[in-house]
Amino acid sequence: MSVDDKIVQDLINNKVEFVTTVPCKQLAGVIDKIEASKDIYHIPSNKEDEGMGLCAGAFMGGKRPAIIMQNTAIGVTINTLVTLTQYYRMPLPMIISYRGELGEPVACQVEMAVHTKALLSQLNIPTYHFHKESDVDELDAILKHTFMCNKPVAILTDASFWNGY
Repeated sequence: MSVDDKIVQDLINNKVEFVTTVPCKQLAGVIDKIEASKDIYHIPSNKEDEGMGLCAGAFMGGKRPAIIMQNTAIGVTINTLVTLTQYYRMPLPMIISYRGELGEPVACQVEMAVHTKALLSQLNIPTYHFHKESDVDELDAILKHTFMCNKPVAILTDASFWNGY
């Protein structure tokens, strides 16, 4: 089973019925599989904070949501994460491509990578970092944990996880 298939299957197995995505080259395979799934309602978002608002609406409507995004937009989501997601104890798996590490070809991606983990830590959001393909085996347990404790969780997937940029 491919990494993309495993991610989507774990979402389905954990009853995630609503996913919003923001375009991302590294996550394109996962996004395509979600779009093709009959078990997940997919709505693309223009911006990550807009996507979190859509996830909040799905959650308040009784659905389990998730968002797929890039780490470069963590900064624009801070207010939404604190005043909406955490305040209302909304479980939100965030599968995040972690851009800006060694080998990154786009200089502006590096700046947010320097701050991503510190910002998530400051917000008390549990963060898991997938470096190699076998790390995806942890996703099922991470999803179960976030829905059990009603907290957002960040799953950072770096370039080595996706086999390069």
